[in-house]
Amino acid sequence: MLTSLFDFDLPPERIALRPAAPRDAARLMVVRPDTAPEVDDRVVHELPDLLRPGDALVVNDTKVIPARLFGRRIGRGEEPKIEATLHKRLDGSRWLAFVKPAKRLQTGDIVRFGDEGKVCFLGQLDASVEDKGEGGEVTLSFAFHGAVLDQAIAERGEMPLPPYIAGKRPADERDVTDYQTLFADEDGSVAAPTAALHFTPELVSRLAARGVTLHKVTLHVGAGTFLPVKFDDTSEHRMHAEWGEIDEATASALNEVSGKSGRIVPVGTTSLRLLESAADESGTIRSFRGETDIFITPGYRFRAADLLMTNFHLPRSTLFMLVSAFSGLETMQRAYAHAIAQGYRFYSYGDACLLHPQPS
Repeated sequence: MLTSLFDFDLPPERIALRPAAPRDAARLMVVRPDTAPEVDDRVVHELPDLLRPGDALVVNDTKVIPARLFGRRIGRGEEPKIEATLHKRLDGSRWLAFVKPAKRLQTGDIVRFGDEGKVCFLGQLDASVEDKGEGGEVTLSFAFHGAVLDQAIAERGEMPLPPYIAGKRPADERDVTDYQTLFADEDGSVAAPTAALHFTPELVSRLAARGVTLHKVTLHVGAGTFLPVKFDDTSEHRMHAEWGEIDEATASALNEVSGKSGRIVPVGTTSLRLLESAADESGTIRSFRGETDIFITPGYRFRAADLLMTNFHLPRSTLFMLVSAFSGLETMQRAYAHAIAQGYRFYSYGDACLLHPQPS
């Protein structure tokens, strides 16, 4: 399909720079294709009323690491400043990262992140450029390994706010908590699964009282989630692979929900993509552990997801393509136009949608 079909104009003032307070006070646009009215304006704390007893919410329990590092190249003449955003762990000491300015680095260069460590034996954190790819991506091999490296990164790193926020203000102490979900537990993401940012303990309690169950899966979100589709045709785009896991008990519980006519409701596109990667042709969800690079565009037949809770996404992005596959491109074009006209807040810290699928 033409990538231009997924483009739209968004006024800059619609981009949220801070989350709603409390989190479940964010607006919730309910979209029901081929139903009048097609769009219903609600609030996230009304979610229990919009779901049925027996439905199952699926949240991503990944935890965002402080993956944005600032340093300088050393050992080769001048020492230009280097910014690196880690996006995929390769092993105990190596990460893939997007760096700026990439043109100032060559294979074999050393980048020094910080000079002082809170742990006395760490000293500075050095990394060598092991390989250099396209689009500013490099392989960094760090001087430390495992838990020591994790601690060094945590000491020096900042929360990796999305470019559309970071370009307007620096990360601060509020983001340390604002950019983590209530369910964050498994270290590994460089972007939050933002639909789950709207949940509060009180909302979770009310959902449980309604008879809605909550299940956790893990998908470590990479910085590639922010990359636009640069090709004119979506068929030429390749997704960055991300690591995920659904354990046997969770898969079994979700299949039981489906067997009793309950609905599977992924919270966020990350949860949905992982579920769809784990489901077979019949819709049965299997345990899963490994990488997925599933790319969902209109025409895809969904196997596991019955509804989808998600935020508002970037134009020409793989995520807007996914929601268009779920609820229909024309439906989502109208829904987004309604959201813009009605002042909904967009992107990571913005408002949410509850999407129903287009009729099959």
